Amino acid sequence: MSAAFRTIRELGADLRAGRVSPVALAETCLDRLETVGRKLNAVVTLTRERALEQARRAERELKAGHDRGPLHGIPYGAKDLLATSGGIPTTWGAAPFRDRCFDYDATVIRRLEEAGAVLVAKLAMVEVAGGMGYRQPNASFTGPGISPWASDAWSGGSSSGSGSAVGAGLVPFAIGSETWGSILGPATYCGVTGLRPTYGRVSRHGAMPLCWTLDKLGPLALTAEDCGLVLDAIAGADPADPTTAARPYRYDARDPGRGFRFALVGGTAAAAEPAVGEAFTRALGTLREIGSVEEIALPALPYEAMTRVILWSEAASAFEVEIESGAIAGLTAPEDRVTPYARDAILSKDYLRALRLRGVVARDIDGVLSRFDAIVGPSRGNAGPRLGAEFRSPIRGGAPDVLGAIGNAAGLPAVGVPCGFTGEGLPVGLQFLGRAWDENVVLAAARAWQARTDFHRRRPPVA
Repeated sequence: MSAAFRTIRELGADLRAGRVSPVALAETCLDRLETVGRKLNAVVTLTRERALEQARRAERELKAGHDRGPLHGIPYGAKDLLATSGGIPTTWGAAPFRDRCFDYDATVIRRLEEAGAVLVAKLAMVEVAGGMGYRQPNASFTGPGISPWASDAWSGGSSSGSGSAVGAGLVPFAIGSETWGSILGPATYCGVTGLRPTYGRVSRHGAMPLCWTLDKLGPLALTAEDCGLVLDAIAGADPADPTTAARPYRYDARDPGRGFRFALVGGTAAAAEPAVGEAFTRALGTLREIGSVEEIALPALPYEAMTRVILWSEAASAFEVEIESGAIAGLTAPEDRVTPYARDAILSKDYLRALRLRGVVARDIDGVLSRFDAIVGPSRGNAGPRLGAEFRSPIRGGAPDVLGAIGNAAGLPAVGVPCGFTGEGLPVGLQFLGRAWDENVVLAAARAWQARTDFHRRRPPVA
């Protein structure tokens, strides 16, 4: 019995019926990560010893009737910015840290262990989560992440390995992080579902800090349902992370029993690449089958410039020691060795102006969303960039991403789902951007979408 392309609930049913064992499941994932995963540059470290220990424990517990919930015995991979104990390196995707180990587990890793999940790999990422200004896919000491949909297409950043591993059917789910686009991007380019939770929903204790007021951790999986089940396990307040909110979360799999109310920002499709805009326009027809779609206009504010200033300023501060000591000279991408010095020149008054404007944006967008269940748009404005070429990035101002800027600056949840393909066979994504703390609403909309489409069930060539 293979774990490939099976949902968490499907695998859970097999485990509880005895059709497959947690140990066999873990071994299958480890084998596929070692072979296919290495070819996709998706893996940093296989956590074989820890995985088999956790799998054997899950097997004993399930046989004894001790069921920890939907994730019990389910293998997963973690982006390599999450601290892991036991001599398992945590490299942040960066050559200078390739042998660095911590003596504790990130809160998310610990919570998944408590839920019975089995950690099989630390997954590749863009070095230091892309915060140094990279411009091309080869920005990690493990090599450029490769999409399972084309051997010459990038899997996206910065959660590149998380996207590739789920997209290639190597693990049922993975944990990624997003500061701006780093969950929804790889989810799009690898044809899977990604959930960016509300800021403060998931503890970041033990995760590499890039941008304290933008960083978020969330799952990538085959379906919206799977993302909800994972969020249920990792969400919640944490004394070790004072930015977490004391707001209990429970995944609600019930449908609302009514049509959804979607907002569409005018000009969204036209701002994307033609193939992406066409796929998104076709998707609107299906969205109108599950609810209403109303075109809206947003206030003319510098959303992207505001978010860039916040990200650049905080990243320069987070990596101050590495920048000032010259340690960034050991990074892989040439531009990552020089760009951070320019970020040091951002004026404090510009950073403070961006923070004040963010308050206005958060208030205004909440007012818009009070009338809707979600704003819809492409999850990325382009398809997977080609390896070896520079790509256009909204973080550098080279590509539009208004919803990404607003969603991350205001700390709002979003779910990205597959919604079509380009003529070259690369996946295109649709996002549902919701009101703060409304993960269950956007997940319900994404589930309704996936109940009427089969894009999430299509398999890439690497399969």
